[in-house]
Amino acid sequence: MASALSPFRFKPHSSSASGSWPSTSKHRPAVILPGLGNNSGDYEKLEITLGEYGVPTVVADVSRFDWLRNAAGLVDPNYWRGKLRPRPVLDWYFKRVNDAIREAKELSQGGNVSLIGHSAGGWLARVYMEEFGFSEISLLLTLGTPHLPPPKGVIDQTRGLLDYVEKQCTKAVYTPQFKYVCIAGRYIHGARFFGNSNVDVDPVVATDTDQPTSEVAIVTNPTSISTFRARLVGLGYKQVCGQADVWGDGVVPEISAHLEGALNISLDAVYHSPVGSDDALRPWYGSPAIVEKWIHHLLN
Repeated sequence: MASALSPFRFKPHSSSASGSWPSTSKHRPAVILPGLGNNSGDYEKLEITLGEYGVPTVVADVSRFDWLRNAAGLVDPNYWRGKLRPRPVLDWYFKRVNDAIREAKELSQGGNVSLIGHSAGGWLARVYMEEFGFSEISLLLTLGTPHLPPPKGVIDQTRGLLDYVEKQCTKAVYTPQFKYVCIAGRYIHGARFFGNSNVDVDPVVATDTDQPTSEVAIVTNPTSISTFRARLVGLGYKQVCGQADVWGDGVVPEISAHLEGALNISLDAVYHSPVGSDDALRPWYGSPAIVEKWIHHLLN
């Protein structure tokens, strides 16, 4: 649906992937949406990598300081009730998304674009599409996005925002017209802080079907981790999904990064953030070797 409240609402129009493209572009442009606490510069290497595949890329203009704007939610009574809504608190972010999409559309000469949402950028993309329309978007690809609200009994760190996304945003689909692709990382297995500290590793089994949930990586060499580190990571996982002893990318549990109806992918040894990553020793979703595993979704 489209909101009449938005001062920056754009008018959807019909377009197709077979439209006119600039001579320098082989594929539809992509817009990268930064995650919570990240800035645009964190995605510079990813932007370069995508360009090497012929995908023109625009990164939404976000600074680390910008995230302090979210403090405006503290004056909203719904924040304290755990029923916070994305707007107007996050209107500043949606404005940056809109500006980036407009810039990308100039590269495509009116064609459709792909959205790549990292971490919170993934569910913020879903809110954006719900509020302002998605007729100009062909693909939403999320990287380590916590899509699901935490279960009852767990403090919701988003103060109701993910509950809103779950209840109000259109469900994920994987169709020729519009595709959701949700990628999760299996970098480290969490452990309960108290009790049995054993870290049980259950390898992911790849299946051979055409269903959206079929593309799952086989884990062959689980990351070697200390029990204490696994417990610390497990504390974080528990705040997201209610469970500590699960796989995840070090920040977001695998089970939270997938959506029913989407093409769900799990990749081994993938770290959550570009900050603190290392392309060789600790690759993140945007490291060249990892991009190679999902780039084809942007090329068709």
